[in-house]
Amino acid sequence: MSYVPPGEISTPLPPPPRRFTVGRFLLILGIIAALVAGATVILLVVGTRVGVGPLLIGVGTAVIPVPVLVACFMWLDRYEPEPTAYLAFCFGWGACVATAISLGVNTFFAHQFEAAGISDNLVAVAVAPVIEETTKALGPLLLFWFRRRHFSGIVDGIVYCGLSATGFAMAENILYISGTYVTGQRLLGDASGAASVAALFVVRILLSGFAHPLFTSMTGVGLGLAARTNKVWVRIVAPVGMLLVAMILHGSWNLLATLGERVLAVGYVSVMVPVFLTAVGGAIWIRAWEARLVARVLPDYVRAGWLTAPEVASLVTFSRRASAREWARRMMGDVGVRAMRGYQFTATRLALLRDGLVRGRPDPDYQREEHELLTSLTAQRAVFTGRDPSVPPIMWDGANYTLPLPDGSTRTVPPPPQPVVPVAVPVMPPPPAPYGYR
Repeated sequence: MSYVPPGEISTPLPPPPRRFTVGRFLLILGIIAALVAGATVILLVVGTRVGVGPLLIGVGTAVIPVPVLVACFMWLDRYEPEPTAYLAFCFGWGACVATAISLGVNTFFAHQFEAAGISDNLVAVAVAPVIEETTKALGPLLLFWFRRRHFSGIVDGIVYCGLSATGFAMAENILYISGTYVTGQRLLGDASGAASVAALFVVRILLSGFAHPLFTSMTGVGLGLAARTNKVWVRIVAPVGMLLVAMILHGSWNLLATLGERVLAVGYVSVMVPVFLTAVGGAIWIRAWEARLVARVLPDYVRAGWLTAPEVASLVTFSRRASAREWARRMMGDVGVRAMRGYQFTATRLALLRDGLVRGRPDPDYQREEHELLTSLTAQRAVFTGRDPSVPPIMWDGANYTLPLPDGSTRTVPPPPQPVVPVAVPVMPPPPAPYGYR
């Protein structure tokens, strides 16, 4: 196993400074420019078509489901939360860039089909699914390419792509709701416009608000599979294949909407709801798999003397993690809670990193990242280690506990078969060893 001798680290070490290069500056500037340009296009198009008042109505209505959807993805990502900036980027990409590009492409094909005498339903069934799913996936794909260390598995893919789709759905709902209000208002006045918005709110947000996140999450599964494998063909086939699945689901949903209300209702109940429930169940199962992964992988670090068996046991479920944080609060207050929370996140990332190595996934930065994680882990556990007066001053050497006795001697005690106490104890630093694998 690759390791760094822990020594006596007692305070968290600052991360190495990130060099602010010209390339990094240009990348950030390009991202900001793309988001601003996309938002500007959408606001200009909608504002020109419907006016400021209906635009504000559309915005106010479309943002209602956003906190709920975002909270669902944050809940799914609790084991290993991703950087807020990357999550915001994906949401902004979907809301601004993906929506603006899709709006332009769909409008172009709608005009072409109208000129050729072809029903514009073909745009909804054949064109929109392709361009919309592709553009929504591009933002998470950029993270996959340029920030690979923050793309560690299927859950990450679902969260990134789901947030991109949530942003897209919000912007698209602004377009539809503002346009619907204007149409109803022109017919019978403001009351008619409000009634039309209410009806559309029920259909597009209450009943099918999950549609875009569901479709694009399929692409996220493919990106997550690519992030967890060492097979080149899987890295290509999984994202492309799941993108096609997303397009097919999207196209099927739009097709149902063109076949009449009765067909749409039957398809909604018999197809879309089961697919949605299956996807939710699969996402929850995958998240539980990450917890079991901690129990399978981190014992390597227990045997090496980095952790104790009870600590690993305390990381397996949310209830145990919550108990450990509450214990840290009693011992050290808010400082202890922050250290324990950081410790839990670091341990989960370490397990995912180690599992990637075991699977044979090539990672040239593995040793450096493992060094950083173990250093952070040691510093975080030092904040709350040895603080509980009810725990005797024992040490862990990777195989046994060593207890000091009143007469100055020590006694070696093997660990229990079922570790249940989520309390960290000091670990004995191993003798110096060369950096690398063993």
